[in-house]
Amino acid sequence: MNEVGIIQKDALRTTFISYLGLILGYLNKGVLFLIFLSTEQIGLLSLILSVGLLFAQFSNLGTSYTVWRFFPFLRNKDKQNFGFFQFSILVTLIGIMVFTILSVILKDFICSLYLEKSKLFVDYYYWMLPIGVSYALFMTFDVFLRGLYKNIISVIATELILRLIVTGAIILYALHWIGFFELLVLHSLSFAAPTFILALQLFRNKELHWRMSKIEIPKRFKRIMFSYTAYSYINFIGIMVVISIDTMMVASMVGLKATGVFSTIIFIVSGLLIPYKSLVRISSPFVAKYWKERDMTRMSDLFTRISSIGLVIGLGTFLVFWGNRFEIFHFLPPEFSDGMIIFLILMIGRIADMYCGLNGVIFVTSKKYKYDLIFTLFLLLSVYFLNLFLIPKYGIFGAAISTTAAYIFYNLCRLVFVYFAYKIHPFKWSQLVIIALFLIVLALFEWIPVLFGIELLSIGIKLIVVSVLFLVPIYWLKLDNDVVEYTDSMIKKVFK
Repeated sequence: MNEVGIIQKDALRTTFISYLGLILGYLNKGVLFLIFLSTEQIGLLSLILSVGLLFAQFSNLGTSYTVWRFFPFLRNKDKQNFGFFQFSILVTLIGIMVFTILSVILKDFICSLYLEKSKLFVDYYYWMLPIGVSYALFMTFDVFLRGLYKNIISVIATELILRLIVTGAIILYALHWIGFFELLVLHSLSFAAPTFILALQLFRNKELHWRMSKIEIPKRFKRIMFSYTAYSYINFIGIMVVISIDTMMVASMVGLKATGVFSTIIFIVSGLLIPYKSLVRISSPFVAKYWKERDMTRMSDLFTRISSIGLVIGLGTFLVFWGNRFEIFHFLPPEFSDGMIIFLILMIGRIADMYCGLNGVIFVTSKKYKYDLIFTLFLLLSVYFLNLFLIPKYGIFGAAISTTAAYIFYNLCRLVFVYFAYKIHPFKWSQLVIIALFLIVLALFEWIPVLFGIELLSIGIKLIVVSVLFLVPIYWLKLDNDVVEYTDSMIKKVFK
C-alpha cells in the first residue's frame, strides 16, 4: 500500500476511534464531572494533569522528536534498529530520574505560586508524578510504533481504555464507594495503562529490546542526533509550556473554579481537532521519509493536501459547534455562561493551526530545524507576557485572547520561513472559495432559531444544514480536488 493509502486507511480508523473516545470524554468531563464534582475539583484534576504532562515533556528529553526524525535511517529489524530503542528508553529514564529529583527540590517554590488561589493543588502536588512518568514512557513507545506505521493501538489505549478507566472511577465516586482522594489517585494512576499496552504491542512485534550492549549507533550519527535533540528538546519544551501555561496561570492568578471552566471549554474545543490530529499523526512519518529521499514534489503535495482537508474539517466542525453553542451551553452549569466567547476565540486559533497544515512537522524535521527555536521562544514569551497582562484584568477571557493571537502569528512566521527556505506552501485558490462558502453558511445559521426544551432536535436540524449547505456543495461541485479525492477514498474504505 502506498503512502496516501496508509494515511487514508489509518486516518479513518484513528478518527473513528478518536470520536468514540470523544464521546467517552464528553461523558466524563461534560456530564459526570459536572454532575458529581464541584468546579473547583474539576479545576484541581485539570491542573494536576497539566503539570503532570509538562513533567513528561521535560523528562522525555526530546526523545520523541529524535526517533521521529532518525528512525527511517536506522530502521533495520535484523540488527534491532542498531539499539535505537534501548538508547531512547535509556535517555527517557535518565530524564525521569533527573526531573523527579528536581520536582522534589522545587516543590516549595512551585507550590508557593498556587498557595493563595489554588491551595488544594499544594495538598495533592505529588500525584502529578504518576501521570508524568507514565506519559514520558508512553511518548517514547508511541513514536516507535508510529515509525513502524502501527498507529491504531496508541489511539485505542489513550482514547478508549484510559477514558473507560476514568469513567469507572467516576462511577465508583458517584456510588460513594470511594472518596475524592481515591478518585484523584485512580485518575493519576490510570495513565500507566496506555503505557503498559504499548509495551505489550512492541513485545508482540519483537521490537521491545532492553540489552544496552546492543546499542550500536555510529558515533558520527550520534553527534548529529545529539545536536538535533538539544535544539528540538528546547523547542518542544517551549511548545508544551505554551499548551499548559494557560491552565497553570489561570489557576495561579484566578483560582481553581476558573480553571475548571477554562479546562472544560478547552476540552469541548478539542473535538474540532480529532480528524486533523489523525491526519497529522499518520502523515508525520512520511515527512521524515520525504526528507530522507529529498522528494520535495511529494512533500509539497502532502503539505497542500493536508491543509485543504484540515481547512474543510476545521470550518465544518466550527459550523457544527458554533451553530449549536446555545444548545451546548444550555447543558452546562450557570458558571459556564461566559464560556461562549472563550469558545469562539479558542476555535479561531485552532482553525488557523489546522489551515497551516504540516508546516510545523516540515520545519522541525528539516535541516533548518534550529531556526524554529527562535519562533518557539517568541511564542512562549508572547503567551507568557500577554497572559501576565490580560489574565489579571480579564480572567480566562484574557488567557484565550493571548494564546490565540500568539498562535496565529507563530504559524504565519513559520509558513513564511518554510516558503522562502524550501519554496513550498499549503495554499491554493480553491481554498478561498471554501472560506467564502463557510462565511455564507455561518451567516445563515444566525437565522435558525434555538429550540429550547428540545435541544437534541435543534442540534440535529443544524447538522443537516451544515451537510446540505457546506459539505455537499464542496463535494458535488468539486470545489477542491484534494478534498473530493480524499472523500471518495474514505467512502470506499468505509463501505469496504
